[in-house]
Amino acid sequence: MPNGYREAPAISVRGRLSESEAAAVLSLVRAATEEDGLGPLSEHVMLHLRYGGDPSARNLLLVSQGELAGYAHLDPTDPVAGPSGELVVRPGRRGQGLGLELLRALVAEADGRQLRLWAHGDLPAAARLALAAGFKRVRALWQMRRSLQARLELPQPAPGVTVRTFEVGRDEDEWIDLNARAFAGHPEQGGWTRPDLDLREREPWFDPAGFFLAERGRKLVGFHWTKIHGRASDGTAHGQKTHGQASDGSAHGHEPIGEVYVVGVDPAERSSGLGRALTLVGLRYLRSQGLFEVMLYVDEGNTAAIRLYESLGFTHWDTDVMFAGGPAASEDARPAR
Repeated sequence: MPNGYREAPAISVRGRLSESEAAAVLSLVRAATEEDGLGPLSEHVMLHLRYGGDPSARNLLLVSQGELAGYAHLDPTDPVAGPSGELVVRPGRRGQGLGLELLRALVAEADGRQLRLWAHGDLPAAARLALAAGFKRVRALWQMRRSLQARLELPQPAPGVTVRTFEVGRDEDEWIDLNARAFAGHPEQGGWTRPDLDLREREPWFDPAGFFLAERGRKLVGFHWTKIHGRASDGTAHGQKTHGQASDGSAHGHEPIGEVYVVGVDPAERSSGLGRALTLVGLRYLRSQGLFEVMLYVDEGNTAAIRLYESLGFTHWDTDVMFAGGPAASEDARPAR
């Protein structure tokens, strides 16, 4: 570790982390996950930690009493919505004002722009921290779950639509184009690039056998990408966000769980029932893998998607919350739709 790890409490800002710094952050994340029962950071941030990520991102390391006591990540890359941040404080060091120090440092790194702050699990401590810093709740992401032991209807794709699995090395660019059309205007998903997909193909959980593509003729018109958490070989933890984390779910005694990772449909195919059919294809696949439960994430304001998932037996399980604040925060911020 650098000598600074033995100095007085301080926050240092890095672009890319060294291997030892990234390992220290991942250890901190595991400790917080054990304490809270859920991962404190999103998949996007965890990929950044494991593979280096965007060099324009900022890593904030809070060192106190000779140990890494807190970590925060700032992603400044969204030119429209503005920078977003996430943070975590070591369980044994909470209640000492370190979270507020990290949040104020994130605001400073946002350079006068409104900062969007994700808090996973809607924990009361996170809400208190956001309130103390003058942040407002502006968005919520539901986690929904259902049993895979309950009845699953047969998928019924529209006439002329066929379903196959993803082929690595063939489908990437066309999938990126479809994803952009399906999620135009979405604050995260719609902006995925080829490197975003390439990183996920490197993850141990990636399996093209669970990545379903719908075609009309030779054109991709929909997809359902599934994910399995908590198997000994996949390196992920039970209940991790669609932004992920790096601990092994089997080590925590959890049963593996499936995820409806992303479902997207070309705008021209909407109202055709294709989204429902693709969801069912993926659910049946996850059940065939011996899983007993499945989860997904959906914006609280996306009432159409929530109605679809409720009709398929999903119920609300947990909530992630986005707060907004900083010098440029609007006094009349409203939840995203």
